Amino acid sequence: MLRLTQPGFGIYVHWPFCQAKCPYCDLNSHVAARVDQSRWRAAFASEIARHGRLMPGRVVRSIFFGGGTPSLMEPETVAATIDAIRAAWPMGNDVEITLEANPTSVEAGRFRGYRDAGVNRVSMGIQALNDADLARLGRLHSVAEARAAFDVARATFERVSFDLIYARQDQDPAAWRAELAEALAMAADHLSLYQLTIEPGTAFGERFARGGLRGLPDEDRGADLYEITQHMTAAAGLPAYEVSNHARPGAESRHNLVYWSGGTYAGIGPGAHGRLEIDGRRIATEAVSAPGDWLARVTRGEAPDTQETLTARDVATERVMMGLRIADGVPWDALDALPGIRAAAARLVDLGLVAPDEDRLRVTAAGRPLLNAVLRELLA
Repeated sequence: MLRLTQPGFGIYVHWPFCQAKCPYCDLNSHVAARVDQSRWRAAFASEIARHGRLMPGRVVRSIFFGGGTPSLMEPETVAATIDAIRAAWPMGNDVEITLEANPTSVEAGRFRGYRDAGVNRVSMGIQALNDADLARLGRLHSVAEARAAFDVARATFERVSFDLIYARQDQDPAAWRAELAEALAMAADHLSLYQLTIEPGTAFGERFARGGLRGLPDEDRGADLYEITQHMTAAAGLPAYEVSNHARPGAESRHNLVYWSGGTYAGIGPGAHGRLEIDGRRIATEAVSAPGDWLARVTRGEAPDTQETLTARDVATERVMMGLRIADGVPWDALDALPGIRAAAARLVDLGLVAPDEDRLRVTAAGRPLLNAVLRELLA
């Protein structure tokens, strides 16, 4: 996989609005009848300029528009935001600029405008390749519409990824094999494949608590579906480089690798998180999540986020939790602030769950489905 010895600096921009709230979603997303995009353009530009003053001179390696549904942004809003980033920091020649998009025909109609604004990678939330499950997941597009939007994206952007959710209600291994084969036939160079999780506070969470959502796979069935996913993607030349992400070598998401490899990034927008380096300190930032509150604070010239200086132990703990998600693992020298971690790793080696070498600690293929348990042992 792509190894980032210097993972670089990225910008995350959060667009918090959606057409409808998906029942499985626990992200900071909100349905709004009307959005004044000119106010949001100005607010994004203001926050980017403030971050530029906090951490000047860094070279931007990646920009990621997430949400919410960023493909509801006007192309002019995307262009103005990229221009503000370019004004605040120097931009790498090979900067990756990703925008998350829903595959409706209306949003696909904006793709050329996003490309002209500077976007060179799109990540599409297709989620399922049958209409019945799309309806169950609360999606507003059909399979035919998703395929048509995907074709437009392939013709418009240098790089295209899409997401699928598996371990859905009544989904058996044969059905998932067939659907994944269809997805792999479509895929260009990157796929994100997530097991459905029932999160508290979501519509699915409430339904599940009342005894609904029948037909979800049990633990053994979920493990079978995971193994099918790993074998089929590897055989197709898109092995897992992270727990839920698969790519051809060299096509990994550079922006997500900034997170997983301990890079620095500015979080712009409601609820956005950041990791900055200021005067030798690593600073965690978190913006207020309510869109109206965030917009009002920025408009008044106030910082909309909190800042916390992380201890050496905090930084090392984050490196373990994030870095062991990727196949490349974590360099030992990033973990010096965690006494006892080598002894804990030795116990997991005997179980075949981690594979330490001279300079790095990695989770094995057998350990990856048990990553949460591995992390608990390492960080105990």
